[in-house]
Amino acid sequence: MTALAQAQTPLKVATIHVQNAILGTKDGQKAAADLQAKFNPRRQELEKKQADITAIQAQMRAGSATMSDAAKTKLQRDYDTGTTALKRASDDFEAEVQQEEGKIMNELGQKVMDVINRYAIQNSIAMVVDVSNQQAAVLWFDPSIDITVEIVKRYDEAHPAPGAAPPAAATPPAKKQ
Repeated sequence: MTALAQAQTPLKVATIHVQNAILGTKDGQKAAADLQAKFNPRRQELEKKQADITAIQAQMRAGSATMSDAAKTKLQRDYDTGTTALKRASDDFEAEVQQEEGKIMNELGQKVMDVINRYAIQNSIAMVVDVSNQQAAVLWFDPSIDITVEIVKRYDEAHPAPGAAPPAAATPPAKKQ
């Protein structure tokens, strides 16, 4: 093909919401369910600690006029200790969850990228733009060029997950105005 012919061939561009594609795959859904099952007990434990701190706070308010100074001091110390411990535990928990999510997104992301690359080559697409990030420079796009659903379908065909739930429909992001 000559340079002139290449210049006259219109370039095909597609968009994808990579995060939705990853989470829309059967592997992504299974990983999300596994992550929730793994961290739910700790999340509930943190919620209980928060409820305990709220109860101490209510006790301090309710008994402030009738409580001895020693009792007030003890409750305040319990509240401060509990709040500090909860903050540390919550921060540790969030860091661990983010680390696990990042690991999953990286593992599945690479597989999704392989599917995107094959799809783009097969369909003569010159550029695929990820519109997952709301800070991206893509201000608007025609939803007909969004390949997210097709990539999820092809990923699930290429990487069948035994016993996984059916994929949720990936919706294109809202148009920016």
